[in-house]
Amino acid sequence: MALVGDRRVTEREGQTFRGESLFVSYINLVKLPHTLFALPFALLGVVLASYRSSVTLAQLGAVAVAFTAARFFAMGFNRIADRDLDALNPRTRQRELPTGRIALREAWIAVIVAAALFVAAAGWLNRLCLILSPVALAWLGLYSYSKRWTHWSHLWLGISLASAPVGGYLAITGQWSDSRSLLLIATAVATWVAGFDIFYALQDQAFDRSHGLKSAVVRLGESRAILAAKLLHGVTIVALVGFGVAAGLSGWYFGGVALAAGLLAWEHQLVRPGDLKRLDAAFFLMNGIISIVVFFGALLDRVL
Repeated sequence: MALVGDRRVTEREGQTFRGESLFVSYINLVKLPHTLFALPFALLGVVLASYRSSVTLAQLGAVAVAFTAARFFAMGFNRIADRDLDALNPRTRQRELPTGRIALREAWIAVIVAAALFVAAAGWLNRLCLILSPVALAWLGLYSYSKRWTHWSHLWLGISLASAPVGGYLAITGQWSDSRSLLLIATAVATWVAGFDIFYALQDQAFDRSHGLKSAVVRLGESRAILAAKLLHGVTIVALVGFGVAAGLSGWYFGGVALAAGLLAWEHQLVRPGDLKRLDAAFFLMNGIISIVVFFGALLDRVL
């Protein structure tokens, strides 16, 4: 039990499963349900690539495996890098490494296996993906240390997940083309992720300041950080529209973007300066739905 001001904190962190098995602990270690946030955008890259190349079920499976393994590596490595800080933070001290539900050695083994699986899936897809896979792993790993030296680690995380649609496209085509479309969808994902990561950082502003960690919230303060998230999400919608135009998409896709814009607007209504009690709903539910509706809009546009 931890104390925050006069409030006793015993509740679990959001989006964790109950259970003491090692399997459940690994799921919670890397917040496996969060895969829903960006996997649809990786598949959106596959949809774009399908206009140039045929797509097989085996390729789809390899893209899903590669993305899930990369995300497992990134989250697992982040938990290892932050284990001492997590043990001090009342919000995170119940995580698997600080509590010992997963030993450090076990976490390292899982991270190494995930990295190997990612490289293997990338190599199976094509030579370009294999060549780029170590670069992707290095970028994902370095993110875990970015908040120690920059207030804009949110953008680092955004660029990390922006590689999802680009990776999905390269997995199918094996070459860089459709440059404008790829840059626009990468911009959309980067700003979308950076914006909601600023929201997430609101929970830790006092802890981050007291421990010398950096974030947009620490740099700007709560009100201006929320404004920065609004501006980033404005860029997200513009980039999503631009992607649809550049890719030649039509009604279904733009309907999905309109719904995503409405959900983002609602998300911003849920989080206000000094009022974070609905942050879990804004962060976990809305962002999972947003990526799904944009993907299905593009998919319906492709097949109907």
